[in-house]
Parts: sequence; structure tokens; C-alpha cells
Amino acid sequence: MAPDASDALAVRQKVQNFLNAALTGNLDLFKKLAVQLDEEGKGLKKTIEDVKDANKRGALHFAAREGKTEICKYLLEDLKLDVDTKDENGETPLLHAARQGHVDTAKYLVDCGADSAASSDLGATALHHAAGTGNIELLQYLLSKGVDVESQSDAGTPLIWAAGHDQQEAVKILLDHHANPNAETDDNITPLLSTVAAGSLPCLEQLVQAGANPNVIAGGATPLHIASDYGSVDIISCLLKAGADPNITDEDGMKPVQVAAARGDRAAVEILLPLTSPIKTVSDWSVDGIIEHMQKANKEEEEGSNLKEARMPDDTQLKKQDIPEVTPEAKKKSLEAKARGEEAFKRRDYLMAIDAYTQASDLDPSNATLLSNRSLCWLRLGQADHALADATACRTMKPEWAKAWYREGAALRLLQRFDEAANAFYEGVQREPENMELVKAFSEAVEAGRKFHGTDKKEP
Repeated sequence: MAPDASDALAVRQKVQNFLNAALTGNLDLFKKLAVQLDEEGKGLKKTIEDVKDANKRGALHFAAREGKTEICKYLLEDLKLDVDTKDENGETPLLHAARQGHVDTAKYLVDCGADSAASSDLGATALHHAAGTGNIELLQYLLSKGVDVESQSDAGTPLIWAAGHDQQEAVKILLDHHANPNAETDDNITPLLSTVAAGSLPCLEQLVQAGANPNVIAGGATPLHIASDYGSVDIISCLLKAGADPNITDEDGMKPVQVAAARGDRAAVEILLPLTSPIKTVSDWSVDGIIEHMQKANKEEEEGSNLKEARMPDDTQLKKQDIPEVTPEAKKKSLEAKARGEEAFKRRDYLMAIDAYTQASDLDPSNATLLSNRSLCWLRLGQADHALADATACRTMKPEWAKAWYREGAALRLLQRFDEAANAFYEGVQREPENMELVKAFSEAVEAGRKFHGTDKKEP
């Protein structure tokens, strides 16, 4: 190995050992390694400030993340480092401490002047992390410091985080501090919708009592659609009692009772059917009748999809031929991975969901739904390029599926490619003219495009 390469490797090892000392809390070793790194004589403060990992996290980030308060004291009191230094994701040491639930370290950082309301690039504050993890002591401490209970992140307010993670006590405390039960994310996710997705009846009951709207539509579905899809009978009953409308259709044009029937969930159908207006296409308006109708519709849709594939142009057929035949065992494992992805999505653990959907897609490359689901996860993480790649692949596989066009439009909109987004939404509307979610998205994309290009201004 060349001398310069060897020297570089030695320096990298020293840096790694130094950061490891920070996260293990070995103060004596940490000080010793800091002196060794200061070979240029810049001084310990400057040397330590300059030492970062690939994500621009420094010693203070690592010490805070692991709750090593003694290391933090040395860095802040002896060396006077910036308590609000940010890493590549815009996260301060306080955010790292809060995410891991290190209350004493978090309090110490605030006492040292840390901004208790500081947020990451995605808008998450320490209050969001305390709410999502159910760390009541830290939650109450941050609220006492005046952190805004309505702080908005890409994934919503602290109440949305708490509700989506079934943190019942955190939900109560936030509501007691006048958190808005109807706060929405940019894609219309509310605390109530989030807690229904998490399957939390206690949180749902609290939100309903606080005045949460049970009929909000997000992702083309209402909370009642989600509960019907999951088969949550108690949650379905709670939503109906709160005024949920069983006659609202989702982005696929289905009412909640149809969603439940498609799943073969007899208990849910029995609750929903008497409250749902008869659907003309269902000849036998009974529990057995609608279940049989939806099961038959599912089978016909699958057969129709296969027929469309058989009639595809040669170039599209060639693309299909590139997808290997999926064995029953692979399909089974793919569905298991998909289920893991859905569970992770409910927990708002989008990275874990992406990993699971990727595994599922590797096992069954023919399943376009996996690409659609993964695209949505990327979208929630603000990764528009990845979201667009998956949405486009999904749309290529199922060009007649309106949801695929919706996913593509949503990704393009995030990229501020509003004209293309409007075109994608329009294609979706062409396939499902009755889908009001798509119609609304199309109109909003057109309007956003006008504002973006400045064509919405009136002539003088």
C-alpha cells in the first residue's frame, strides 16, 4: 500500500475511534484521541468541530444520541461547541437525544441553550419524537418550554405522530394543550386517519371526543375505508357512531362495504350494509350477495388484466417476458413481505416499509401494487425522484390503473413539474372519471402550474 493511502487509512481509523469514544461515553479516551487528531495544531475546539462522519454528524451528535451527558458537558462547557450544530439532515444534537428518549441529556442540552423548537429538514422537532415514542416526561418538559404544539413536519404535527403510534397518554396530553384534532399534512393525513391506520381504538375515541372529522379523505380513502380494509370492527363501529359516512367512495369508486366485502370480511359487512345506500350494480343487496359480487368482481378483474396483457403490443409483451415466472412459494413469501411493509407503513416507519416492499417486489416482480406502495413511502420521505421512478414503473406495468397515474402525478407535483403532473392526473381521470380525488388533484396541479409560471396574475 502506498504511504499516502496508508496514512489516510490511519486517519480514518482515528476518526472512527474518536466518534466511537463519543457514543460509548469514554471521556478519558475521547480526550486522548482528540489530542491525537489535532496534529496540525488548530486547537481542540476547531479539530473536534471539523470531525464528521459521512452524514456530517459530529461528536456532539453521537454523544447526545447515546445519552452520554458527560461527553456533552465537556464539548459544551469546556470547548464551547455550538449546541445547535446540524448534520446532513438538519438535525441538532437535541433531536438525536429526543429520538432515542434520553430525557436527562435532552434537558441538559436545552439548559445549555439548545433551541427546543429546532426542526430537521423534514420539519420534525424534539416534540414530534417525544410524541411518537410516548416519552411523557420529555413531552411535558418541551411543552413547558413553549414548543409549539402545532409544529408541522412533513409527516404532520406531534398529535399525528402520537396518534399514528398508538401513544394514548401522549394524545391526551397534546389534546389537553389544545392540539388541533383536525390538523392535516400536505397529503391530508389527520390524527384520526393516522390512528385508524395504526388500529388504535383508545386514541380514536379520544380524537372523536375532541371533535376530529371522521370523513376526511386522504390518498383517495376515508378512515372508514381503511378500517374496512383492515377488518377493524370496533373501529368501524366507533367511526360510524362519530358520524362517518358509509356512502363516500374511495379513489377506486368503492364504498367501505365493498372494501370489506372484497376482503370477505363478513362481520364488517354486517355492520356496514344496513347503513349503506344500495349499489345498482349489486343485484342481491344482502351480506352474502355483496360478498359474492365483490369476490366475483375481483376474479373478473384479474382475468381481464391477464387478457389485456395477452393483447399488448409486441414491445410491451417483450417487457412482460423479461419478468420471470413467479413460483407459488415466491408469491407466498412476497405476500408475507408485503404484509410487513404494510405494518411498517402503519407505524410510519417508511424506510422499513420500503425495505419490505423491495423484498416483496424482488420475489414477485409482476406485482405492480408493490411499486405503488413503495412510491408512496418514498413520497412520505420527500424522496420525489425515487417516488417517480417507482410510479412510472408501476404505470408501465398497469397503464389502465388510475392509481398508478395518481402516484406518478403526486411525485411530479413534488418535483414542481406541474404540467407533467397535471397530465398524469388527467390520464387517471380519463380512466376513472368519477374519482373525485383524481379530479381534485388535476385541478390543483393546473392551478399550481399557473402560479409557478406566473400566468395566474390578472392583466393590469
